[in-house]
Amino acid sequence: MLILASASPRRAELLRSAEIKFRVHPAEITEELMANESPRSFVLRLAEEKAATVAGREASGLCILAADTVVVVDEHVLGKPADADDAKRMLRLLSGRTHEVMTGVCLRGQNPDGRAFHDLRLESTEVCFEPLSDREIDDYAATGEPLDKAGAYAIQGRASRWISSIRGDYCNVVGLPVSLVYRMLREHGISD
Repeated sequence: MLILASASPRRAELLRSAEIKFRVHPAEITEELMANESPRSFVLRLAEEKAATVAGREASGLCILAADTVVVVDEHVLGKPADADDAKRMLRLLSGRTHEVMTGVCLRGQNPDGRAFHDLRLESTEVCFEPLSDREIDDYAATGEPLDKAGAYAIQGRASRWISSIRGDYCNVVGLPVSLVYRMLREHGISD
């Protein structure tokens, strides 16, 4: 049985859409960037910590899937905004620019033959934003949509109108690189 170590409704919906069976057991961890930690190291560390947290609570033999996503523009790592003003700040940083969406994915458990595995990988996608006016930023922040999203936007929602191009995995930008996850499951002999 696959356990999704996340309360994200987007991750759950992506797995359901791909017809990957799972149960949700969220991991509650502190998500703070350490001093001098790279965005890549940050998302990989958080994915690993989430998987370890849930694995510590579950019976052995289960397969745990955990992920963490951030948006990176210049030296700025953008997680979920603290409030509407923080969302506006993030959207101003993204306006008219290309940024990177990084997701760390951790899959751990046992193969069907009983061998333990711990697989940690990164998916990266480039997203280009059209320039946004102050009014567009204010109006979008007021909808509440950006408040629980890394980088303060939902590519599958209202923000889709400002995405001029994307290079890489669209699902990664939504919150989970489903193709990578499926490949990892297959490589470890995990099936529905």
